[in-house]
Amino acid sequence: MKNGEIKIETDMEHEIEVDEVSEGLNPHAQVCLQHLLRVWLGFERDLAKVPLLRRIDLGTYTAEDHQLFLLNIRQQVIEGSRWITRTASSFDRDHAEIRSTVISHAVDEHRDYEMLEKDFVASGGRLEDILNMERNIGSEALHGFLMHKSSQPNPIDLLGAMWIIEGLGEKMATSWAERIQELTGLGKDSTRFMTYHGHNDSEHMERFYATLDSVCTDEKAIRRIVKTAKVVARLYRLQLEELEQSGE
Repeated sequence: MKNGEIKIETDMEHEIEVDEVSEGLNPHAQVCLQHLLRVWLGFERDLAKVPLLRRIDLGTYTAEDHQLFLLNIRQQVIEGSRWITRTASSFDRDHAEIRSTVISHAVDEHRDYEMLEKDFVASGGRLEDILNMERNIGSEALHGFLMHKSSQPNPIDLLGAMWIIEGLGEKMATSWAERIQELTGLGKDSTRFMTYHGHNDSEHMERFYATLDSVCTDEKAIRRIVKTAKVVARLYRLQLEELEQSGE
């Protein structure tokens, strides 16, 4: 393996290369990133089996499906800034730089839900329905886990959560937005949330790599970060499987 390159052999014998991503990372951070890439591959395969997302692949996704997706994802987006802020407050003075990075991330995203509400209305939904929507079962589980983890001292584990959630924006949001517009006939004003994250989450991932290098310095840190990534991947999938209509 060349310096600055990560290669992973999947069960399907597909080779994944991430050029230059690991350049400059310490050895433990590089190993952690290798494990996280494997977690991502499993998560991506699992998402392809979720009925709603499967309809995007099959070309049967409708405007009603899009409303259902937005209706259910909003609560997770609202709670995102809460657990990110809690994470920042849980770092001590020896981790001041990380705390500043996390606070900056929270500022970037704390009103993203407003974009999502506008997308819902542009897709034909009623504003009062999305405003009154409660968390579904998967969202409840995901929120509870993230708030618990973010309340622990120096919660470096949450880098695993960032890897999954921000990875969705960086790797999939733009293609989803384009495909949804194609299938439903909806305009760009119905996918602003996805498009925004597709364009901006790459910058967030740069922060991720820098933070990973600073905190992932031993085997214990690797285990903590990777385990949290696995849990968040499972619960995020559950959130998309347990879709509910407003008022049900």
